[in-house]
Amino acid sequence: MDVRVQGTVAPDPFLSAATLLATEYELTQPVDVQVRENPDERTWVAHYEDRHVLNISRQAATSVMARELALHEFAHMARYEQHHASHTQSTEEALFLALAGRSVERRKLSHCYQIANHMKDIYADDITLELAPATKLVDFFAATLAAALADRPVADSRPDSRLETPGSDPEITAVNAAFALGLVERHGLVDSGHRLYDLANAAAADAPAVDLAAFKNRFKSLGTDPSESEYRKTLVDVTRAYATAE
Repeated sequence: MDVRVQGTVAPDPFLSAATLLATEYELTQPVDVQVRENPDERTWVAHYEDRHVLNISRQAATSVMARELALHEFAHMARYEQHHASHTQSTEEALFLALAGRSVERRKLSHCYQIANHMKDIYADDITLELAPATKLVDFFAATLAAALADRPVADSRPDSRLETPGSDPEITAVNAAFALGLVERHGLVDSGHRLYDLANAAAADAPAVDLAAFKNRFKSLGTDPSESEYRKTLVDVTRAYATAE
């Protein structure tokens, strides 16, 4: 796996993540890691004909989560190269099918994109949790949910590929909590007494229109290798459920 780190940061977390991924998966395209100065745009991936690009903020690249964030994004690249339905389905197409003829608030439309990202994340994390310990990820989920609960309510949060919800909206925070619970239960990472459940219940109490258990089960029960039509239907159903909840 060819990883090229561009920027004045230590390459070790990225090389370590690449070594982990290579124990079970192989990327045929090289990866360029580009370090950005904007701390609000933590990580995002772009795919080109001849390479993948991992964009990462300097803050994230030098954090204790750097290796885990890199491994997660490398897993997205692996899913893309596998032509996994979660990474080939157009989000715009699914949202058009889900919301055609409906009037949806701009903030809820933004949240629907975040939900679609969560579904992709489930499949990427199926890989990352096969390869690396989950302790940091679980702690990260708990910390970001706690921060979101302490920072509510503020209108309109930008979609992200993880749980970060600056200026947290209670409804998407509740869905984020459902995503976190769905992922940890999918992989049996915590017991029912974990702090994450208390945080999720607090998030659900702030957003009575969001059925925490239902969304958790939607994320938890995603099929391992769905067909394109199966995945499209699931994505349409979950975004419609959120956009129409009252």
